[in-house]
Amino acid sequence: MNDLADHEERPERPVEADGTAHLFRALGKQIKALREAAGLHQKELAARLNVGEDLIGAIERGVRTPQPDLLERADKVLGARGVLLAAIPEVKEAQKRVRTRHPDWFRSYAAAEAVTQALHEYGHQGVPGLLQTEAHARAVFTQRRPLLDEATIEKRVLDRLSRQHVFERWPSPTVSFVLDQNLLERRVGGTEVQREQLRRFLHIGRLRTVELQVMPYARGAHAAMDGSFTLLHPKGRQQIAYHEAYGRPHLITDPVEVRIMSERYGTIRGQALAPDESLALIEKTLGETR
Repeated sequence: MNDLADHEERPERPVEADGTAHLFRALGKQIKALREAAGLHQKELAARLNVGEDLIGAIERGVRTPQPDLLERADKVLGARGVLLAAIPEVKEAQKRVRTRHPDWFRSYAAAEAVTQALHEYGHQGVPGLLQTEAHARAVFTQRRPLLDEATIEKRVLDRLSRQHVFERWPSPTVSFVLDQNLLERRVGGTEVQREQLRRFLHIGRLRTVELQVMPYARGAHAAMDGSFTLLHPKGRQQIAYHEAYGRPHLITDPVEVRIMSERYGTIRGQALAPDESLALIEKTLGETR
C-alpha cells in the first residue's frame, strides 16, 4: 500500500455521496472551535490527549476520522459537556460506510487491516499509505496520470488518511515497517513536504507500539529486492500477505506463499538498521534536507 498504489482510493460512487466527509468536516470545525474557546493551541491539545499534533490538525480539517475514544477524552479536556459524546454514534455509523466504499477487490484487505492483530510492511519504491502525511498523499495523487480532478484527489486523500486509525487503536496491533533509504530522500511534493514526511516517520517510529527500520543503501542486495509487500494477521484468521506489481493487486492467502513472504520479512528486518539507528538516520536526513 504505497505511493504507486491508488486502487484503494478509486471511487465507486460520486464523491461524498454517503455524507461521511461532510460529517467529519463539521465535527472537525466543532473541535477547533472548542479548542480555541479553551485557549489551547493544537500542540497543547495533542499533548493533553496523548496524540500527535498532526492528528489534531488533520481532524480539524476533516481529513482524519476522530475515533470514539478520542472524542470521549476531548469532550472532557475541552469541557464540551457531552457535545462531542453525542456525535459518537454517528461517527461509528459513518466509519462503517467508509469501510464499504472501497472497490470490491480491496474490501477484503481493508476489512482485515481494520481488525488486524499484527501488521508488517516493507516500503520499497513508495511511502506506505499508513505513513503518508496529508501533503505527501495529495502530491502523489496530483501527479497521477491520467490527471485526476480536484474532487477526486480530495476523496482519495481522505480515503487514504482514514486508514491510519490503526495507530490509535487500543489494544494496539503489533506494527512494524521496513523502509528503503530512498524513501527518506525522494522529495515528493517538494522540500517542505518531504521534511514534514520525515517528521512523520520520526513520530510514528517513536510510538511504543511501532518499530520502524530503514534498509540502508550500504546493505546492497537484500532479501526483498522484488518490491513492497504487507503481512497481516487478522483476528481469528491465518496470516495473509498483500503486494502489487505494476498496479495489479495480489491478496495472498495460500499458507505456503504467506510463509515464504513472512520469512522474507524476517530476513530483511535482520538486514535493516536497528530501530534506534534508523531514527538517527532519519533525523540526520531531516537535518540535511533543505
